[in-house]
Amino acid sequence: MAYDVMNSPIPWLAWTGLHASPWKVIGLVGAAMFGGRWLVQFVASRRAGKPVIPRLFWYMSVVGSLMTLSYFLFSQKQDSVGVIQNLFPAFTALYSLYLDIRHRGWHRDRASH
Repeated sequence: MAYDVMNSPIPWLAWTGLHASPWKVIGLVGAAMFGGRWLVQFVASRRAGKPVIPRLFWYMSVVGSLMTLSYFLFSQKQDSVGVIQNLFPAFTALYSLYLDIRHRGWHRDRASH
């Protein structure tokens, strides 16, 4: 059987007691990015004194959901629940980012609207 690098534990993490494969790291970083977007939104809203969604929120949504989607699609996990759970947010985040760019242009966060 061939050695599968992406699903095998990362050797240099062994001393920590963590047994994480590259796919696991991709999934964890994606989940952290997808969850962290709420911190970005909170900080932006607090600064503005009103509810706002900065473009970084949509970028983090797209990248985070695509990373976790790829984890559930391509790792040994291959979990259909995880695929479905991340497919819809990936689509809606891409569409929202498209609308944001179309409506406000590429440099909307630099302008003082």
